[in-house]
Amino acid sequence: MSEFRVSFTISIDGYGAGPYQELKNPIGVGGMALFEWAFGTKTFKKTHGKRGGSSGIDEAFAARGFRNIGAWILGRNMFGPVRGPWPDEKWKGWWGSNPPYHTPVYVLTHHQRPPIEMEEGTTFHFITDGIDSALKQATSAAKGKDIRLGGGVSTIRQYLKRGLVDEMHLAIAPILLGTGEHLLFDIDLLKLGFHCVERISSNKATHVVLRKSFHSAKLRKLASA
Repeated sequence: MSEFRVSFTISIDGYGAGPYQELKNPIGVGGMALFEWAFGTKTFKKTHGKRGGSSGIDEAFAARGFRNIGAWILGRNMFGPVRGPWPDEKWKGWWGSNPPYHTPVYVLTHHQRPPIEMEEGTTFHFITDGIDSALKQATSAAKGKDIRLGGGVSTIRQYLKRGLVDEMHLAIAPILLGTGEHLLFDIDLLKLGFHCVERISSNKATHVVLRKSFHSAKLRKLASA
């Protein structure tokens, strides 16, 4: 049965993005420092068309984030900086012609746009009828593999509050952002059924894995019966 997974980085004070996000600063002021743990790994370099990279704890978690993934879900801000109606179809994401997903990707938006086929199996589908529809379509496309929720913060929060996430890997970077987009403000993870099943630190991050006590995919199946 498919699982719905999150792998996401936050600061020590809980922010998944800094303030003042824009085209030249897509993760906000100070936000790029969140991902120092990932930039040097083999997985990051491979998914961005480069060779080499480090092994070890950070690489292990970076690789796990892509393992057995059959579809992705992204919020519109993760796809690009364009706001409101699409002015044209020129913007095709941050990643060039070969994005790192290599699966169907379902982008949440309020504005319709035709699918975009990219290299090596990545196709962006633009979903205008809400998070449930996106998850249903992604689950079907994944064909038994897992679905990864890539972010951003607002999108993850919506799915968490609905109790739809099965597993969450949080990489906690050793930085403070002070302000920005807080991932877990007013969300009671214990009440949602999460418990910590793994914790390990590298020089650049503390990796925590949280899992549901009761598989939320089973809840989705029961709800749709």
